[in-house]
Amino acid sequence: MLGPVILAASRSDRMRRLISAAPVTKQVVDRFIPGEDVDDIVPVVRDLAGSGLELTMDVVGEDITSPVQAAAARDAYLELVDRLKPLELGTRAEMSVKLSMFGQALEGGHELALSNVRPVVEAAAEIGTTVTLDAEDHTTLDSMFAIHEELRKDFPQTGCVIQAYLFRTEADARRLAASGSRVRLVKGAYKEPASVAYQGKHEIDRAYVRILRTLMEGEGYPMIGSHDPRLIAIGQELAHQAGRKLDEYEFQMLYGIRTDEHLRLAAEGHRMRVYTAYGTDWYGYFMRRLAEKPANLRFFARSMITKG
Repeated sequence: MLGPVILAASRSDRMRRLISAAPVTKQVVDRFIPGEDVDDIVPVVRDLAGSGLELTMDVVGEDITSPVQAAAARDAYLELVDRLKPLELGTRAEMSVKLSMFGQALEGGHELALSNVRPVVEAAAEIGTTVTLDAEDHTTLDSMFAIHEELRKDFPQTGCVIQAYLFRTEADARRLAASGSRVRLVKGAYKEPASVAYQGKHEIDRAYVRILRTLMEGEGYPMIGSHDPRLIAIGQELAHQAGRKLDEYEFQMLYGIRTDEHLRLAAEGHRMRVYTAYGTDWYGYFMRRLAEKPANLRFFARSMITKG
């Protein structure tokens, strides 16, 4: 029940100021966001890769109000690509982008976002890696899927994200599973109305399993975005039933959450990719992590009490 409240707080300037000013906040945020700039994040990439893990990198920030800011977001990702190049990790270190950062919500936003994200996808391909388009709220998805389709004409390895709690997602999954694309399935972390999304945990979990089965039985490359032990076990079983080898799907989890499980899955031979965000505009990302999982909120509350 707290999830919608936290998501509302993620859009509140007053709550942003209060939480950002709390002395303990940075210590807690560092659990989920290991750096503010690319110099901070390169050692993290090395450490995770050295532990047998893979990464998808997210430069956090979504509140873009001008084309200049959208271009700056593009350039931040191009800088990241430049710094990843000498590490020679290939697809072990890919990138995740939110098209809102590239100007999607501005006037002419669809074309602006496409023109800004394309150089990032091109640069990623040049160093042997790729980009995944993150899903945002349901009003942005038609544009996201259209940009995904356009990019895949030249860069077929470009991935996208689908959200189990949306009614439309089962149809989206059937279309994408037949296309050979890379698809990350998550539960969903935006506040969506009952007219477009399941509201109860059990309904969402059941939808997640149905959609994951579709992806596993399809021709694409499924990426299981979940920290839920039950869904992870179901994902392994569905992969086995579909006759998939260990390199024909992967697990994805957030940096700082269930790190022992990251290492366990990698040790068992699974591809385990850590969603690693960095940047100064961390507030919205951080609040959605709290909303997604009660344990994250309890961790933050305990830290506020014991360290505040």
